[in-house]
Amino acid sequence: MTTETQWTLEDTAARRDRFYAASQKKFVPFREPMVFRKGSMQYLWDVEGRKYTDLLGMNVCISVGHSHPRVVSAAMEQAQELTHCTTMFYHPVPAHFAEELTATMPTGPDGDIEWVVHFTNSGAEAIDLAMTMARSYTGNLDLLALRTAYHGPTAAAQSITGISGWRHPGMPGNVAFVAEPNQYRGIFGENAGAAPYLDEIERTIHTATPGRVAGIFVESVQGYGGIIEMPPGYMSGAAERVRAAGGLYIADEVQSGFGRTGDNMWGFEADGVIPDIVVMAKGIGNGFPLGAVVARKQIAAPMAEKFLFHTYGANPTSCAAGRAVLEVIHDDRLQENAKTVGAALLQRLTDLKGRYEAIGDVRGRGLMLAIEMVKDRSSKEPDPDTTAAVFEATRESGVILSKSGAYQSCLRMVPPLCLSLDDVDTVADGLDRALARASA
Repeated sequence: MTTETQWTLEDTAARRDRFYAASQKKFVPFREPMVFRKGSMQYLWDVEGRKYTDLLGMNVCISVGHSHPRVVSAAMEQAQELTHCTTMFYHPVPAHFAEELTATMPTGPDGDIEWVVHFTNSGAEAIDLAMTMARSYTGNLDLLALRTAYHGPTAAAQSITGISGWRHPGMPGNVAFVAEPNQYRGIFGENAGAAPYLDEIERTIHTATPGRVAGIFVESVQGYGGIIEMPPGYMSGAAERVRAAGGLYIADEVQSGFGRTGDNMWGFEADGVIPDIVVMAKGIGNGFPLGAVVARKQIAAPMAEKFLFHTYGANPTSCAAGRAVLEVIHDDRLQENAKTVGAALLQRLTDLKGRYEAIGDVRGRGLMLAIEMVKDRSSKEPDPDTTAAVFEATRESGVILSKSGAYQSCLRMVPPLCLSLDDVDTVADGLDRALARASA
């Protein structure tokens, strides 16, 4: 075995193509391979030394910036002392981190809500645990999920994912899907508000379940679904209707949490709802593998009756990184930065919509934004081909983003929260060039 790493594009691409399983092929974004060698804050450099502005955040995992020195330092210091400690033993780092995470949660009007934390290896594992927790606490099996939702690639998480391209054979059942409250292309038309979609929840409980449910999973802003924001009243209304049927409201904050929406630390706060369970991952560790389920204490209590743990879930090195992430978000005022920079970028995207007929919609909040491409603005027919062409062209413009949405017709922008106002022109001009090239 050689200890030398070959950094050439050709060598890396050939080795990956030879030794990666077929299950990894679909997720390769560009027609030609791309190999990154370095990242710093909101920027990336490939093996040929070309600089890019990262609007993907490595799939929303990079929250406070690539190789952020405070996060790297915290993780290195812990790893040098004790790299891993299984959860069967006590360790101060994850214990402190759990306390700090619960401090970000709402305590209710009477201040009497107590929260507890279970650390996992990833967001998908956290979703699986939340499903089990809800079923254990309520005694009900049926769950509700939203169409065009994405909750993870494990078999259980796939079962509540409403995008066919992410679903594989053999998923467990007892899941009913409700229409997502998409205010651009939803089933009730444009800007229909929350009310008709809340009625759909009641109808679905009445027709597709025994009438009693374990809960509903809601991404506060759908990520892979194309940046679909929940309209005012939807999250609180969904919680009310599901709780009336014996279930819990489970907020998936894997992509929309940690200040990304700008207005709040957590996406669900936009509607004043207090969830029963909150799932978080990705940006929690700024690239270090980590996830968590934060639940009301009484809801997590029944899980004490059987064994359950996640091998690296409370890993002290990752938790040290997580603690540093919370500090950086606070000290660098990154939530406020997301609001300011996101608003400026959204305005530039709106300007682009006025110039390119292929853009059907621009939307989002904070640094969670999207452009949706259509073949015709009247019919709103999705245009994945133009989306793919623009996506390829952004690479030449020095911008990295992603395709998303049920039909891969959206360009998703979820950069590190340190993206600056100085970057807005670079990003908008790069998108302008890419759109012009794809439209030529």
